[in-house]
Amino acid sequence: MQRMMGPRGFLTDAEKENLPVVTWPLIKRILSYLAPYWTRFILVFATILLSAVLGLLPSIITGRIVDEALVGRDMALLIKLLIAALATLTASQLVTVLTAYLNAWISQHIIFDMKNQMYGHLQRMSHAFFTSERQGDIITRMNTDVSGVSTVISGTLSSILSNIATVVTTLTALFSMNWKMAIIGVLVIPLLILPTRSAGRTRWKLLSQSQAKNDELNQLINETLSVSGSMLTKLFTREETEYTRFVEVNSEVTKLALKEQLSGRWFRLMMGIFTQLGPLLIYFAGGWLIIVSCEAGLTVGAITAMVALVNRLYRPVESLLNIQVDFTRSLALFTRIFDYFDREIDIKSPENAVRPDLTGADICFEHVRFGYTEDVEILHDINFTVHSGEMAAIVGPSGSGKSTIINFIPRLWDVDGGRVTIGGVDVRDFDLTYLRSQIGMVSQDTYLFNGTIRENLRYAKENATDEELIAACKAASIHDFIIAQPDGYDTQVGNRGLKLSGGEKQRISIARVILKDPTILILDEATSALDSISESAIQDALEVLMKGRTSIVIAHRLSTIMAADKILALSDGVIAQSGKHEELLAQGGVYQQLYDTQFGRMLAEDDE
Repeated sequence: MQRMMGPRGFLTDAEKENLPVVTWPLIKRILSYLAPYWTRFILVFATILLSAVLGLLPSIITGRIVDEALVGRDMALLIKLLIAALATLTASQLVTVLTAYLNAWISQHIIFDMKNQMYGHLQRMSHAFFTSERQGDIITRMNTDVSGVSTVISGTLSSILSNIATVVTTLTALFSMNWKMAIIGVLVIPLLILPTRSAGRTRWKLLSQSQAKNDELNQLINETLSVSGSMLTKLFTREETEYTRFVEVNSEVTKLALKEQLSGRWFRLMMGIFTQLGPLLIYFAGGWLIIVSCEAGLTVGAITAMVALVNRLYRPVESLLNIQVDFTRSLALFTRIFDYFDREIDIKSPENAVRPDLTGADICFEHVRFGYTEDVEILHDINFTVHSGEMAAIVGPSGSGKSTIINFIPRLWDVDGGRVTIGGVDVRDFDLTYLRSQIGMVSQDTYLFNGTIRENLRYAKENATDEELIAACKAASIHDFIIAQPDGYDTQVGNRGLKLSGGEKQRISIARVILKDPTILILDEATSALDSISESAIQDALEVLMKGRTSIVIAHRLSTIMAADKILALSDGVIAQSGKHEELLAQGGVYQQLYDTQFGRMLAEDDE
């Protein structure tokens, strides 16, 4: 996601609407990231000041070359002064390189610190954060915004300091040479700055309009030349209409581009005139003082040096006039970063977290209530118990809250009311890492990292041996597929596992949980991407895995449901029925409806 920013000196409408509030706590918080590197900052300030002083010398030496070497016809002095000018220029460049290195070192280390802090903070955020926040925003804050700090440190901050040093040293030199000429020289500066700002506003306005039209053109292209858009255009015979619309928008884009380019040419013409007018005024004033007023001590070389120094003032002064914009953008950048840092980590281990032995522990839901928003509750007074070693199946219509219920156990979400206990202990009292280490979960949205099969399996157990990997994969009926690949367990699965089929991904995911060897097992439609043959192949493995473990399964296949010790039928946010398959069929109600509409049909398909 890119943010459109105006040229130097101008804020976009969006930036104006979201101006950060400048407070001392905000400034202190920003400075806290600079504090560890204060010694290097002092060195940066010293190099900037030295560079500003060295930058004066070539202009001053030029004056001496004119007055003493050229007018005095002293060739030896001319050579010495030229060497001195070259030496100062070289020294100035070396100092500039040193300053750039120090700035880069400081900014990159601050980015390193902030990225570590940001990543660590985001890792601890609850699952709710990632379901509500756009992934593009997260990546932008993590990369673009944090990396933008480098521009603030090495660009904005250093530029402000450098410009101030340049202006102060140059004005000091000008007024020490001749205060009358210095005043005239300073009065010339607005003649150079005002056209720049005026032309900048015009170009920014045209640029904004041009970008808006380009966005419209790109949108038109994306809509009409995509696979679906192209088909729709053809089916409704709208080719000529869309072509006419494209020509109209393209014409407007072209006109705006021409205006922008022409405005730049007029600006350069005006700047060329004013750039030459400034020195002419200084030469005129200097000539008047020498010829008419017979100003003592004023020489041609001094006038030449002052012209060079005045020209040296233009860019720093213009930049300092824009300091408010640069400062505002820098604060806005930090504000966006701090916005994430200030997001509360609402699911975390309590201060006195417990790590109880979960052997023989029951899972109990006691009067659980929950809603994703405060005004809409989707689960009401959920009560059930899954005894140690039992396998419970949760069934219900799509969107009834089945996955939400199981997400309370590893605390991906926290309940709004009631509690969930394991072995009589509220899950909110557990050490969070310990709790999740005891739970193995295979979700319906199987996710594999972009790496090898071996790396994805070892995500569950980092130090797993090859023998353990093979045993887990055999149990999940995926070993034969893996060894049939040219690279075996080192086969790349691609981004999100896209090089594998849905069934292959799910079996690897199941093998990963088998490798974890959890105390509690949760399967969220873990066999949904498997055909009947594949599901049958791993059903025995799942039964072995679930043996002796407390298991909760969200299932859509009747064979899995019938194997459950307890079936929980969810409807309208409550557990409507609880019992075994035959009992629930005999009762009728929600389970009977599900059987008639879903499970029975699937059973018939399996028989076929």
